[in-house]
Amino acid sequence: MLTGKSVSVRVGGLDQYPLLIEVLDAAAEPAHIPPPRPDRGGGARRRIGAGRPARAARPSPRLTPVQQAGQRVIFSYPGPTPPAALFDLIAAGEVGGVIFFGENIPTLDQVRGVVADLRAANEQSPVRAPLLLMTDQEGGLIRRIKPGEPVLSEKQIGASADPAGAAHDAGLGAAATIAGVGMNTNLAPVLDVFRVAGNFDDRFQRSYSSDPDVCAACGAAFVAAQQGAGIAATAKHFPGLGAAARDANTDLTTVTLPQPADEIRDVDERPFAAAIAAGVDMIMTSWAVYPALDPTYPAGLSERIVQGELRRRLGFRGVTITDALEAGSLDPFGKTGQRAVLSARAGMDVLLCSGRDVTQGTDAVQALAAALDGHDLNPGHSRQALRRVLELRSRLA
Repeated sequence: MLTGKSVSVRVGGLDQYPLLIEVLDAAAEPAHIPPPRPDRGGGARRRIGAGRPARAARPSPRLTPVQQAGQRVIFSYPGPTPPAALFDLIAAGEVGGVIFFGENIPTLDQVRGVVADLRAANEQSPVRAPLLLMTDQEGGLIRRIKPGEPVLSEKQIGASADPAGAAHDAGLGAAATIAGVGMNTNLAPVLDVFRVAGNFDDRFQRSYSSDPDVCAACGAAFVAAQQGAGIAATAKHFPGLGAAARDANTDLTTVTLPQPADEIRDVDERPFAAAIAAGVDMIMTSWAVYPALDPTYPAGLSERIVQGELRRRLGFRGVTITDALEAGSLDPFGKTGQRAVLSARAGMDVLLCSGRDVTQGTDAVQALAAALDGHDLNPGHSRQALRRVLELRSRLA
């Protein structure tokens, strides 16, 4: 059992699960995070801490380094049935969530039962906040839960007579589909602004438009609708993959996008600014390299991009999540453990191990725990990352 003073997060007048964190001195503010910007509308639900002074918090010291690390790692598994090892790790407090792919969802009833079993295992965990139970339900071709909304792709939505209205409906549909099987998080919407017809995003109809204002309006509408229905949204792939060529797939190889910084900020980041104004819960970074912003590291390993562009310049205070840690674009940066530590050092809160292998998740957890225990990661930054993750999870069903 954890010790210390637990606090309740109040959202929309409803007390949610108590966070397993202790209140620190008010002076211990998170590093690299600017004060919240004024609300610019967009129908966002009330954010955590709104209307009261911000106070930093940290996980209870009774959580081991392995448990602290595990609460930030998303696991995956092959086939329809999770292995016993995953249930054991969840009960031990060493898993932060699970991602589901098509191979994990042979039928809706089957995955609904699996989700219930995972939730039951989490009831045995010392960290009782709900797991992040997530999938990619973007719409169109990219839907893991079938049948299920949204049926329209982002491209179809962007080309409709009322793009923002259609995106709002898609957000509601996605939320209903995800909640219907017991999950609570969607890795959508994609906010990439495609440049050329048929390029990487456009060929799969994963971009609303080549117009950043259309992407911004649609993304904000999707986020507000989905989160208003109780499902966490994830804007991706910051700072944008819309300029990637047709075969430029970061899952397979290194991708470098040479756009100048002014173009990245004015075009690619504009939809993310709108999503932040709408209160988006999570933002996923890309694994492309943007030399104008950081000539060395892919976005998700780059402190300049995560802390500089996303946190300081755009004022994002929510949860950051990596794209797949097994991506081929990360081959120059070592194995899973090294990638996990580099991501955390850059400022990523949640680490996505989506290789359908529980061992991949444990490799990330062990490496992160060793880095925490050996002070190879800033302990204050790590506490703040875990605080953000637990705060998000505490207000999800």
